[in-house]
Amino acid sequence: MKMSFFNMPKPRGFRHQPIYFSPEKDALERRINKVKREMGELTEDDYKADIKGAFIEQTHHARRRAENPEKSSSSRNIKLAIALVALCLIFYYFYVM
Repeated sequence: MKMSFFNMPKPRGFRHQPIYFSPEKDALERRINKVKREMGELTEDDYKADIKGAFIEQTHHARRRAENPEKSSSSRNIKLAIALVALCLIFYYFYVM
């Protein structure tokens, strides 16, 4: 087995092409189901939730972020600032000592 570091083969690219998916048809079906639900022809039992919506409903952190996006980002920024200050103090302690 010959090993060379200069003539390495390029990795195969990944290009996924959905076979049985049509965005136009999917959007049309969603609009039709929405109108049927508004008219009362389609009950909530017949309705299948979107995957993204179902995921947000089932996970606590995603639901909290969707309900209060500015609160979660501000708390994240505060935690980051505290961590940076702590790291600066630790580096200062080791630098001075």
